[in-house]
Amino acid sequence: MNAVLEKIQKIGIVPVVVLNDAKDAKPLAKALCDGGLPCAEVTFRTDAAEESIKIMSTEFPEMLVGAGTVLTTEQVDRAVAAGAKFIVSPGLNPKVVKYCVDKDIPVTPGTSSPSQVEQAIELGLEVVKFFPAEAAGGLNMIKSMAGPYTKMKFMPTGGINAKNVNDYLAFDKILACGGSWMVKGDLVAAGEFDKITDLTREAVMTMLGFELRHIGINADNAAEAEKIAAQFELLFGFNKKVGNSSVFAGTEIEVMNENGRGTKGHIAIGTNSVARAVAHLESRGFEFDETSYKYKGEKLTLAYFKDEVGGFAIHLVQK
Repeated sequence: MNAVLEKIQKIGIVPVVVLNDAKDAKPLAKALCDGGLPCAEVTFRTDAAEESIKIMSTEFPEMLVGAGTVLTTEQVDRAVAAGAKFIVSPGLNPKVVKYCVDKDIPVTPGTSSPSQVEQAIELGLEVVKFFPAEAAGGLNMIKSMAGPYTKMKFMPTGGINAKNVNDYLAFDKILACGGSWMVKGDLVAAGEFDKITDLTREAVMTMLGFELRHIGINADNAAEAEKIAAQFELLFGFNKKVGNSSVFAGTEIEVMNENGRGTKGHIAIGTNSVARAVAHLESRGFEFDETSYKYKGEKLTLAYFKDEVGGFAIHLVQK
């Protein structure tokens, strides 16, 4: 898959931005980056779009800026010249798609039917936009279409919000979701970029869904581990379950058979997507121990941070 599309997959949510005044481009880009979504699809249907893309991509080079609602090859050229790294269209125009493919420009055209998906495959695409997502049948429609097209991934846009975004992202054929609920037009017009930062951060936390899964306690040996777990069972009714390397007391406490990671033990934090969580946290300067990574197939399911927190090793685990 194209490197830009891989980056979009790790980001998970693509803010769909409509800008009527280019002066709003820089503070909006900052609000999105500060909130944890260094990405924007700037719709090309306003006079300010071209200049806004240029400002965003210049002022925030770490940001992945693309152009949406692109309808012609002339608009493709203008968007790319302004700094757009990807092109999104509401429908599938073979001329526009072929133009992008020939120039090695990532493009995700809109589709809503199997026939359009087959056109996209014929044009050499691996990812398509599904639009308008909710109006065109939503997740059930995507699942129905995805069956025959095993290598195609979808980026649903239209009607995606904080309440349904995780339903979409839980399906492994969804690359990412496009949405505008964190970049509402009235907030942009009013210059309330602090609220956009808050909504963006809330969207990221909703997507990642962090929650405490269990606390790990280091024991010297298996016998001590079983004894400690038995105490939690006696105290709180957490049923003891002996495993190969540890003993669980319920799902909340894991006692290691020997001193494992962490000076005091470890803490497991569940997330909806370990890969997206790692990408998000790395963008904020946190480091991970890649030797700790565990996979199920190609899916990253466990990752330890390099540094301890309060004497505890911390790891992310797939819910």
